Amino acid sequence: MKMKTIHNFTYTAFILLLLALMSCTKDFEELNKNPFKPTETDIGPLFNTVIESLKLGWDEQFYVHNEVLYKQSELAALTTEAWSNLSIGTEDIWKNYYVALAHVREIEKRIAVEETKRDTNAMVNVKAALKIITAYKTFKVTDLFGDMPFFDAGRGFEGIEYLRPKYDSQEEIYSYLLDDLKWAVDNMVLYPDTFQGKPYYSLVGFDNLLNGDMLMWMKFANSLRLRHAMRIAEKNPQLAGEVISEIIENNLPVLVGYVLDNPFVESVCMKPREQNWLRESSSWAFREHNNLRMGSNIWHQMSNHDSLDGSGIFDPRAFVFFERNQEGEWNPYPQIPDVNTPISIGAPYSNDRDFNYGYMKDCNYSPFNYYLIRDEYDIPEVLMTGAEVHYIKAEAYMRGIGVAADPTKADLEYFAGARASVEFWTDVMASTESWENIDPLFINTSAFNVANLIFFTEDKLALIYAQRWLDAFRQPGEAFALTRRTGMTPREGDPINYFRLPYPPSEKDYNTENCLSAIGNQGGDDSSTKLWWIP
Repeated sequence: MKMKTIHNFTYTAFILLLLALMSCTKDFEELNKNPFKPTETDIGPLFNTVIESLKLGWDEQFYVHNEVLYKQSELAALTTEAWSNLSIGTEDIWKNYYVALAHVREIEKRIAVEETKRDTNAMVNVKAALKIITAYKTFKVTDLFGDMPFFDAGRGFEGIEYLRPKYDSQEEIYSYLLDDLKWAVDNMVLYPDTFQGKPYYSLVGFDNLLNGDMLMWMKFANSLRLRHAMRIAEKNPQLAGEVISEIIENNLPVLVGYVLDNPFVESVCMKPREQNWLRESSSWAFREHNNLRMGSNIWHQMSNHDSLDGSGIFDPRAFVFFERNQEGEWNPYPQIPDVNTPISIGAPYSNDRDFNYGYMKDCNYSPFNYYLIRDEYDIPEVLMTGAEVHYIKAEAYMRGIGVAADPTKADLEYFAGARASVEFWTDVMASTESWENIDPLFINTSAFNVANLIFFTEDKLALIYAQRWLDAFRQPGEAFALTRRTGMTPREGDPINYFRLPYPPSEKDYNTENCLSAIGNQGGDDSSTKLWWIP
């Protein structure tokens, strides 16, 4: 594998100008055409380009997820630290974000032109959706790196003063994005085709994420507000409380997992089959990396005892996330190995298993489920689930953040979240066409095994965190954030002391002055430097 070399300005600067005017790539090209609704602008295809950028990067998964985030969150065990090229992954994340941000700035400019021409608020829905996607992507990057160029970034086409954009503090970025999400919720029009007869610009035909469903966009926005308000609860409790109170007390639309016995199981995901792309990056990252296995930490959250036959498994998601080793055993790799720990061997993620599923090349520890990481059509890349929203509400009620403390309501939200999470992941397994082999012990497990834990657990807050952490199994960045914020997710060994990713080398090379200033303001560029919102 070769690292791509950058010979000119930083990703956050002028090199993005050429990319800003591109439309979607081939995987999305059909969805960029709307023969039934000709328009005077090409905002739709540009918008879909930003949607496409939500797909996880190949190097992001290999060097950041598989080498760092799974280990630090302890959602899995890293059996060997064989790859020291973290910068390849950080470059991938950085480039993806700032290329997309350049598109965002171009769309913003075109929206302003259209608003002037039409002299109406016809563009309000696309403006709202754009703010939501920008917030999602920006939160993701700042929660990994800390301070970052934002307000002046992606504007290289506006003037040379933006070629090397200044860094903005994470605190300022958070405040701005939460305001932007509120603006989106307050201003979007749910039924634009009929609202007062006004000709609103419709995202239908261009929106490859939520298909122009503005109610789902509103739910996504409010759910993101809950996620990130809770994230800053220790550092800005007033703002966090205001946001959480507004949404919960006013029953604003959010992603829903369960209501009583009704499974909504709502989520926002990138779905390859529906969106006409192949999820090749995941199997590549696991196959080439090959060092992740089920760890003892997550195993102890899903099984009552360590019997290798799997008879202690009570959580159905164990069969979705992992599988038996070559010997047919459920054998976790010790989260904290010692000199007596047998080394991990085998190649369980080899494509050879497409032809012989049972052939794992002497794999001695339980790997990730082959179908979960190999399938290219039906496994979604998750942005947010209704289950996560229930867990956030459960924490709010348990701790009294934005709402009155109410342990009973916390229990009910946890119960709904646990059922929704199990159903979401078992639905993924059931709806994946390539998924042929299901462990026979699966039928002995139930979502109620997980949901009922709340009634038999002394430390209920720790359980809420544990189950939110588990639900984020294929969102290791979210699990990493929860671990850093709370220090209470399941863990073996010492407390986490890894809090951020270093800035990409290209940023230090080409935006040197601003990058060094940001590093100084934050107290360093190493992994032990805490982000603003970490207690």
